Amino acid sequence: MFYTINTLIVTYCILSLVYVYKFRGQERFLSISEYMRKGWPIFAPLNVFLYLNTEKRGRKSIVDMDDYPELKVLEDNWEIIAEEATALMQSDQLDSIVNKDSTSYYDVGFKTFYKYGWRKFYLKWYGNYEHQSALNQCPKTVALLRQCPSVNGAMFSLLPPGSQLTRHLDPFASSLRYHLGLSTPNHDDAFISIDGNKRSWRDGKAFMFDETFLHFAKNNTDTPRLIMMCDVERPSSIVGRVFNAIVYKPFLKVTVVPNTNEDKKGLFNRIFSGVSPILARSKALKQTNKPLYNLLKYGVNITLLAVLFSLIFGLIKLIVSLVS
Repeated sequence: MFYTINTLIVTYCILSLVYVYKFRGQERFLSISEYMRKGWPIFAPLNVFLYLNTEKRGRKSIVDMDDYPELKVLEDNWEIIAEEATALMQSDQLDSIVNKDSTSYYDVGFKTFYKYGWRKFYLKWYGNYEHQSALNQCPKTVALLRQCPSVNGAMFSLLPPGSQLTRHLDPFASSLRYHLGLSTPNHDDAFISIDGNKRSWRDGKAFMFDETFLHFAKNNTDTPRLIMMCDVERPSSIVGRVFNAIVYKPFLKVTVVPNTNEDKKGLFNRIFSGVSPILARSKALKQTNKPLYNLLKYGVNITLLAVLFSLIFGLIKLIVSLVS
């Protein structure tokens, strides 16, 4: 019995990896290497479980906003939100995050996008945490978000002229991604491609998509693109909702990143800010002793993947034992 359960779990994990790599959506990874680097395959078994428990209205790469009437209050009040977001942008608050002395710089989930010009300012995060800096500077927006209990996380997002986000997918299938245009180029040359389908931003208009499909964004205009970006609860069966509540949400809760020193620092932010000086020194080693650098890099990565895989395998095994 023990052997059978383990075999079934391993088979399910392998099939999940193959499904995401070969069959999910219209866009394909260019290679296994790209999948390993940008596809977060380690989370495929957990995500596939959520895909299987997603309601029909949430199964497309780009969903129909009419199926989410609870979010209409945001679109109806977009000018209020835009006023506060624009004030932040004009005060250079969105640019301060790229300063290495800033506590907001150490963002595990989004730091890699900084080099492409992308900027953000958090409003709230999983666990119903509202950033104090957002309460002070964007009180009307935070008040509007309180009217949308399905919104787990929210931020202002800036894509400057000529910048981009390279092709990727997000690791966790716990949510859908909502975009509301606030101050945009209002032009098709500023766009996001989601599973091969392009959407361009327009002031006061919203769309929502599944961020675990391959996507990329470009702003090929001379005007900044400023939007509000929200993580909206994935519409799921009761099994999916319970899974989200006990697995993904507690994990994402500790990934909270502050905008300023007055905000809460999550566990991952604290760890990342602590190890970053070590990572910086290891990059210096790359120039002086590349073989040793590669040995350390792959050793650390393999160890982390092994630990993470063990945790995921154990979690799936626990779920199977509870169901059976």
